[in-house]
Amino acid sequence: QKTHLKSICLQYQLYLLLNSHFLCHLKNEMRLIIFFLCAYIPKTAAGHCKWAEVLKDLEQIKTSKDIDVSLYTANIDEDKECQEPVMRCFVLETKVILQECLINNCSKTQDVWNIWKNGNASLENNKLNSTTSAKCKECEEYEEKNFTEFIQSFVKVIQKECK
Repeated sequence: QKTHLKSICLQYQLYLLLNSHFLCHLKNEMRLIIFFLCAYIPKTAAGHCKWAEVLKDLEQIKTSKDIDVSLYTANIDEDKECQEPVMRCFVLETKVILQECLINNCSKTQDVWNIWKNGNASLENNKLNSTTSAKCKECEEYEEKNFTEFIQSFVKVIQKECK
């Protein structure tokens, strides 16, 4: 949602620029072409990694002392074709953290909620072209690890995805 808001603000600034005196001598068609090019290029540069917002929030919660759960933690060295199920596993386990935070009223509940929401949104974007190999593990097949190890692995998987 933060990224979407920044994109809207940028597009509005571009709109103001295009309607300014500076570009008034251009024909409407040329203004539209410039507008769409300017609106598209920053989105692709800023949207390099759709997991960037999740990564920021993971950094916020990684030192939390009031979250104490064991979570299925996917291997960071899974095959490339298993990347989507691995990400799905991390997001599913984030729901466990969220439930724990709601029960115990932990200080990072909003950050955990953001991770879960943005993670789901990133996964939804992949749904249309995702196919899961039969050799990919189910989430419950991974080893359970403590919160700190889970967050470290989640961060590494996102960094690998964003390269």
